[in-house]
Amino acid sequence: MTLRVGVLSFAHTHAIGYLSALAAMPDVEVRGTDPGGVSTGTTLGELRGADLTGALGVDHADTVDDLLAWGPDAVVVTSENARHREFVERAAAAGAHVLCEKPLATSWEDGLAIRDAVQRAGVTLMMAYPVRFASAFDRLRATHASGALGTVFSVRGANNGMLPLTRDWFTDPALSGGGAIVDHVVHVADLVDGLTGARPVSVTAVANRVLHAERARAETAGLVTVTYDTGMVVAIDCSWSRPDTAPAWGGLTLDVAGTSGTVSVDFFGAAARGLDAVGGRPIELRYGADHDVPMLRTFLDAVRDGVQPQPDVQVGLRTLSIVLAAQESVRTGRTVPVPTA
Repeated sequence: MTLRVGVLSFAHTHAIGYLSALAAMPDVEVRGTDPGGVSTGTTLGELRGADLTGALGVDHADTVDDLLAWGPDAVVVTSENARHREFVERAAAAGAHVLCEKPLATSWEDGLAIRDAVQRAGVTLMMAYPVRFASAFDRLRATHASGALGTVFSVRGANNGMLPLTRDWFTDPALSGGGAIVDHVVHVADLVDGLTGARPVSVTAVANRVLHAERARAETAGLVTVTYDTGMVVAIDCSWSRPDTAPAWGGLTLDVAGTSGTVSVDFFGAAARGLDAVGGRPIELRYGADHDVPMLRTFLDAVRDGVQPQPDVQVGLRTLSIVLAAQESVRTGRTVPVPTA
């Protein structure tokens, strides 16, 4: 069964990878649209709109209405965070299942509206958390399920990266909902959710804008501590701390401590490293599996089979609740309870 899949907005850089992966699947017809997108340069990361679909050899729809009139079975929403609600509601109303880029929304109200929209339309929504589909996470879950870790009481997660340069909306709170806290906390929160099933209860957070102060309009460094209903405590370093000259965009690590054992996972650690022979700059070639492909396959298989894939909209709400509580904690200097649906 060939599925029609639309990619709605190329604002998020992940749209490039999703378009490329979908175009390579023989059982998928893919079409993209990028409302308001304007190319800022000639490199692939700087292309928007028809320039990007042309470079990737993907069919282009001029407007959102044109894309939805095409009758997609599913839509991947990769817009600015603040536009997720608008585009998910439109896709759901058209009867399309949705894969939504993270975070689910920029406000609790919008998150609940998204949940209600997909439930009302009878379509599924899956969150785009590709690291959950890494083979290393499968092994981590199997280790935990075997009892080798005992009861998990502490997790330390680090999701550090470069300041986003090719998409400047990431540092505009009106479009992104915030800065590094919004961008990076949710990936670690999703992995903890998928690993333990524990529910967040309260959050204490600190943040600053010392790094990239002249270029960013939101926090660029943060430390978020989350307490869960099991008593587990999770600390998340979510900073844009990689320099522009770093050989790779960043990475994500977890250190999990249990009553019977500990384990550390570097999800992007498989790489060949060295120095450029001419300039002497560090180079890094990552050779690990592409996490996007199994995530997209899981989503498309669920669309075909009529089942709800994970992570679902409830996971999206739980990870969003941590972000919103962290922002409130930074504003007030207090420990903040997380909102609940």
